[in-house]
Amino acid sequence: MSDLRYFLVYKPFGCLSQFTREMPEHQTLADLFHFPSDVYPVGRLDADSEGLLLLTNDKTLNDKLLNPVNKHWRTYLVQVEGVPSTSALVPIEKGVKIKIRKKEHLCLPAKINIIPEPDNLPERFPPVRFRQNIPTSWVKLSLQEGKNRQVRKMMAAVGFPVLRLVRFSIENLHLTKQESGRVEEIKGSELYKKLKILN
Repeated sequence: MSDLRYFLVYKPFGCLSQFTREMPEHQTLADLFHFPSDVYPVGRLDADSEGLLLLTNDKTLNDKLLNPVNKHWRTYLVQVEGVPSTSALVPIEKGVKIKIRKKEHLCLPAKINIIPEPDNLPERFPPVRFRQNIPTSWVKLSLQEGKNRQVRKMMAAVGFPVLRLVRFSIENLHLTKQESGRVEEIKGSELYKKLKILN
């Protein structure tokens, strides 16, 4: 058991959550750090999303963390077009309907609140393209699911398209510093404790 290793990564915008390039110009996790050959990402972030990604060779962690039965909270910092009112976000708190693979999906109730622009996030490259005369704002969104592009679909469903999406934490697990491309190794005992998983 002593050879189990755990890495926290701030996945940059545009980087694939995998080690294999699909096109020569693609950036992958292999460009960030020389990871052990048996390490793989637990879950994923889309190429156009950023933030916390967990990599490990602990095969048991995948089910413990990703099985919907376990309902771990994942928190995202989300920049959206427009300025939502508190009432506009109520459907997300109650459970909003989105489409997953052309089928309607009722999301679990989520936690969401409007926040000031975070001052601890790295600059995104390339920068977000803003539309003139359309204000933007930030929300903090926590949910217990991980459907494909779920956060983007949830925000679009209430009329606020996502401009920037950063996964900040999973339960109490987060990077010590929000820095694009950052890699930190963490002890298994500490990781399990922060994820609130019984080892």
